[in-house]
Amino acid sequence: MGSILTREQAINLRANLAMAGQRLVFTNGHFDLLHVGHLDYLEKARALGDALFVGVNGDGSSERLKGSGRPIVPADERARLLAALIPVTAAIIFEQDTADALIDALKPDIYVKGGDYRDKPLPERPLVESYGGQIVLIDYLAGHSTSELIRKIKALP
Repeated sequence: MGSILTREQAINLRANLAMAGQRLVFTNGHFDLLHVGHLDYLEKARALGDALFVGVNGDGSSERLKGSGRPIVPADERARLLAALIPVTAAIIFEQDTADALIDALKPDIYVKGGDYRDKPLPERPLVESYGGQIVLIDYLAGHSTSELIRKIKALP
């Protein structure tokens, strides 16, 4: 089972992983209403390296980016759920709208995002490429998204 780490704890663990020659995979997102699509994505991400750190958008960031009423689940609970998943080494809550500051501090070997970024700009791309990190886009499990889940819930009688 993974841990919920502060930024400083994550930096220290990252340094230990690097000294041991282990590859760090990093991804980030809201992970609101955790579902099997998230698990599939995280399993695929973890398979790319020795450890998987997940940056979790804080509540303010989620509301700014997703809109009023989001997140449905508070950041500390989302981080706890993610950290309990087998593929996740650590979850780190961050409050900025992008993960740039956390990526800059951790310099993961591999930065993973969803396949939807094939068709739109990836804000963190320039930073990851600047230190020689690899970017991997993982396709989502079809028919599984938080937005779709919310629509289904709203449609219930």
